[in-house]
Amino acid sequence: MSLDPALAASIRLVVSDIDGTLVRNDKSLSERTLQAVARARAAGIAFTLVSARPPSGLGELVERLGIEGAVGAFNGGTLFEPGGRIVEAHRLSEADARRAVELLDEAGLPIWVFADGLWIARDDSTQHGAMERRASRVEPTIASDFSLWLGRADKIMGVCDDHALVRRLEASVGAALGPSANVVRSQPYFLDVTTAAANKGAGVEALARAAGIPLEATAAIGDMANDVPMFAPVGLSVAMGQAPEEVRAQARHVTASNEEDGVAQLLDQLVVARS
Repeated sequence: MSLDPALAASIRLVVSDIDGTLVRNDKSLSERTLQAVARARAAGIAFTLVSARPPSGLGELVERLGIEGAVGAFNGGTLFEPGGRIVEAHRLSEADARRAVELLDEAGLPIWVFADGLWIARDDSTQHGAMERRASRVEPTIASDFSLWLGRADKIMGVCDDHALVRRLEASVGAALGPSANVVRSQPYFLDVTTAAANKGAGVEALARAAGIPLEATAAIGDMANDVPMFAPVGLSVAMGQAPEEVRAQARHVTASNEEDGVAQLLDQLVVARS
């Protein structure tokens, strides 16, 4: 899919998802991508992040990429500046958090709760736990009862390798919680439950405001269903090459896969368009 030269030349801010987008499948950040971000910055294109990860999982990337403006964690529910100062934070109501746990328990999914800067799990043997350690940069806090944290939960997550079940739960849990919650898959095996304001559409709007750049001069890039809300508000929406068809269909442009450094390829195209 070709990229319109005039549109590419107008982009002054790129907001990128992390997992499945910026980093490779092993969570590594390639040297090619680091260099592309630096070239984009030199060409006048700002770069920032919005992710389902907690803030602890963004700090190292923010430092390595040289990001100076606000970034978004928890699907945009928490915006913070490099150094850790919270710009804004939106959390689940206790009722929604408790109901989400009940529904995921009924479905038999292992559950993770993120609150107070902690990753709370009932045991240490959950699927994808090793990768979550690498992504979030914290060790799980083991607790059989989540009640202590449900009044302050940033995110409730269900974990399951039955991708069809996760897809069905996205619809059923979303319907049960209603408009006060945002229920979306951040990976085929992760179901994220956040408050309604914690969605990447609102997140990209807030990041553009914080950067002082119009949405029409902003590009958003991602690979999963939780990234799709970013696509409508911005001038240029970009899906990764390996993204599901329903995600690619809603983007204006498709780049290469995360394993092929698709973000770097996009940034280099934007730089060329501005030259």
